[in-house]
Amino acid sequence: MVGFCEKWSRFAQRNLACISPPWTGLFSQKKQMSNSSFPKEFLLLPFADTRELQLLHFGLFLGIYLAALLGNGLILTAIACDHHLHTPMYFFLLNLALLDLGSISTIVPKAMTIALWNTRTISYSGCAAQVFFLFFLLGAEYSILTVMAYDRYVAICKPLHYRTFMNSRVCMKIAAAAWGGSFFYSMLHTANTFSIPLCQGNALDQFFCEIPQILRLSCSDAYLRELWVIAVSLCLAFGCFLFIVLSYVQTLRAVLKMTSEQGRHKAFSMCLPHLAVVSLFIITGTFAYLRPHSISSSSVDLVVAVLYSVMPPTLNPLIYSMRNKELKVSLKKLILLAVLQQD
Repeated sequence: MVGFCEKWSRFAQRNLACISPPWTGLFSQKKQMSNSSFPKEFLLLPFADTRELQLLHFGLFLGIYLAALLGNGLILTAIACDHHLHTPMYFFLLNLALLDLGSISTIVPKAMTIALWNTRTISYSGCAAQVFFLFFLLGAEYSILTVMAYDRYVAICKPLHYRTFMNSRVCMKIAAAAWGGSFFYSMLHTANTFSIPLCQGNALDQFFCEIPQILRLSCSDAYLRELWVIAVSLCLAFGCFLFIVLSYVQTLRAVLKMTSEQGRHKAFSMCLPHLAVVSLFIITGTFAYLRPHSISSSSVDLVVAVLYSVMPPTLNPLIYSMRNKELKVSLKKLILLAVLQQD
């Protein structure tokens, strides 16, 4: 009897593995997929293969970053220190400078690291944080630009009602709505994007974590829900863009009726560059997020990403400070005061 049991035990060990339940393999496959569908890190796009070109890219990004830091930092300092600039227009300009500093600091330092040290990796949580802060800051910036267009419209077309429409309490509420709404908007995009399983590797064809590049790594049609969110967001962005254009059209119509040539020149010099930067932002952003995959290439994606994420924070200080007499006077006073204190 003992011999029979030993023979049966050896037979079972050899053959029962072949008739194991079918869900055993399914469970192991699902476990393997769950481990591989959310990678621990991503690989970002390298700028060049040769050391000379890598250093060139590093120098370009460093110059752009320093220019953005200097321009926006001077605007923040001037507005904060000069009580004559504590008006609605400069309050929104201060918010814009803060957002510009945050947005360009979200992606450019990492791009400089890639170019200098050739370290392409970014952690999964770091990538999610980059997506969140980029959407949060750029969304709030676009909202502030929309409000600034309305502020100029009220100031020029309805000057008698300006204090009523744009008092300090209203300005604080508008700014809080812009920051808060963009925060929840960014949370939606980030949570939606990073809940999608990824099984097409972990290499992103971009120098920062961009949502379209992440969606290309998705396993199934689950990415379609994020595309719907992006499409709705772009519709809202076009609505804001239309509002900006209409505001400036009404503003320019009122400016053309002015008898002062200096006033017309000042209004045109502010409105037209503002429209140019907003148009650049919305056109390149739309192209980056809705372009067909068939016309995509690494060089085109790189240029478009730089245009909508890096150039506006760098150009905004030039547009809103170099052509603003009050701001230039305040900056000169601050520089003179700093020189006198050193002496």
